Amino acid sequence: MSYNRYPKEMKEAIVARLLEEDVIVMDIHKETGIGINTLYRWRDDAMNKKGLSATTKYKNADKWSSQDKFTVVLETANLSEVEFSEYCREKGIYPEQVKEWRDACMNANNGAVERRDKLSKELKAERKQKEKLEKELARKEKALAEAAALLVLRKKANAIWGTEEEEE
Repeated sequence: MSYNRYPKEMKEAIVARLLEEDVIVMDIHKETGIGINTLYRWRDDAMNKKGLSATTKYKNADKWSSQDKFTVVLETANLSEVEFSEYCREKGIYPEQVKEWRDACMNANNGAVERRDKLSKELKAERKQKEKLEKELARKEKALAEAAALLVLRKKANAIWGTEEEEE
């Protein structure tokens, strides 16, 4: 048997506030007197239903700029585990979020390196193609010059000795 201590409408309104507004669980607890664990459970259940990960529970942190996230990563880099946890509680973020941000910072240039390598390979292939086309063009220009020279010689020969058609 399920015992619902709070009306469904009240629960839905509170969950909506937790997910959509810049409200933290402690504020709702102070306003309503509902237990903190109950509020966290409601919020977590709603987050799971929406398919959001555990690290996005605090939507405020997801709205932070890249600079703010990077600052947090720098500020927490040399903290002990206890200090790190305390820092996260003060900022209203999960340690997992900071770890994700740290990983993102550490891997930020990997894409640039891969793009640079790809562009370098493409540039090398383009240069080879250019050299190939230039050689082919030079060969064709040489053949065209030979053909032009032969035509000029034929005209001169015809002018000097006459054409074969005249002899027949």
